[in-house]
Amino acid sequence: MLTSLFTGVSGMNANGTALSVIGDNIANMNTVGFKASRVSFGDVLSQTLAGSAGNAQVGRGVIVSSVLPLFTQGALQSTESALDLAIEGEGFFVVSDASGANYYTRAGQFSLDKNGNIVTPDGLVLQGYQVDAFNNITGTVGALKIAATQSAANATTTANIAVNLDASEAVKTWAFTAGTTTPPASTDYNKSMTMTAYDALGGAHDVTLYFVKTADNAWTTHYIYKDSAGMYQEAGTQDLTFNDGATPPAVGGSLATDNAAALTFAWGGGVADGSITFDFGTGTADTPPGDGLDGSTQFASVFAVLNETQNGYSAGALKNIMVSEDGLITGIFTNGQTRNVGQVVLAKFNAPTGLTKMGRNLYAESFDSGQPVVGAANTSGLGRVLSNTLEQSNVDLAMEFVKMISYQRGFQANSKIITVTDELMQVTVNLK
Repeated sequence: MLTSLFTGVSGMNANGTALSVIGDNIANMNTVGFKASRVSFGDVLSQTLAGSAGNAQVGRGVIVSSVLPLFTQGALQSTESALDLAIEGEGFFVVSDASGANYYTRAGQFSLDKNGNIVTPDGLVLQGYQVDAFNNITGTVGALKIAATQSAANATTTANIAVNLDASEAVKTWAFTAGTTTPPASTDYNKSMTMTAYDALGGAHDVTLYFVKTADNAWTTHYIYKDSAGMYQEAGTQDLTFNDGATPPAVGGSLATDNAAALTFAWGGGVADGSITFDFGTGTADTPPGDGLDGSTQFASVFAVLNETQNGYSAGALKNIMVSEDGLITGIFTNGQTRNVGQVVLAKFNAPTGLTKMGRNLYAESFDSGQPVVGAANTSGLGRVLSNTLEQSNVDLAMEFVKMISYQRGFQANSKIITVTDELMQVTVNLK
């Protein structure tokens, strides 16, 4: 009879533990990346009774066999921060503390600390593949850092220009004198356009292209700029000749040759001279009729700038970042350039339920979990990384309430076993 008392106690303890797990799940229903746990029960080794009808086994109660996390996918919620990351699929973010110990988490609420490291709310640093001197992703895993990142200036070396020069313009004579503070007179040229070129330090300079018609189907481009002393200088000239349409398949009005050559710009002021080659699109000279022209032309229509590009830019500071689905972090700079900053790595375990819970949404590797397989997102069975997104807890509140009712009834029923056994013992005592 006393055995039933201990059996009832074991049932109360097991169901009480289960209610604690349910309470933990419900308490963390709004915890980012939280994984609900599930309780498994097991019966205690039975007692064997011998009788005339053979052996009979009586159970001795119940124990909690395990409390295992459920690594099912949580719901995804959009956020405003690019450093809010969620994993859709398998894998964990790898974070490291000050001692270099690695931990694993599904919670992607990251931000920047004062040193520019990408960190969790508790200051653990997100790990990922580093970049080399040429901004290429390497296989070295380390702390992801964004601070003090700048985009260096790039001097203009090439420029692509496409214009339409009016074939009906009159021939003019260039009479400009360089080294003065007076720009070319309107009588010196037919049309002009201004573009921006950059020196080796990222300084911007206005370069004006003056187009002078010298003969039928022939033009000369003069390149005028200001030096550091404010004087107008001429970097050189470039002759343009156009097809007259008399020798098919050359299209009338298409550019025959632009005599492209590197021109030197003496910017002055302690800045290295620039060397720029201007391409007016000679590849369109033999374009068949009706195929369209994408270079410079000379038609009997108004002057127009059709295209203007150059490869230089100023220095830029980091203004924003974006994270791709494969975890690649790209910096966007104020000069319009982009650059790789690093790549988030994910870790996968053969037995994630064997991980040790460390609190604060962290897990640690254990003997039961096995060693992690680390790689880039969207590879080797790892999930994809979603930016501006957080993974919510996978707690099913309705299911937790149903389980809570079940465990509560189990606790009450086991307490009745103790009450009834106590009454039976009282009856036994009163037999005397």
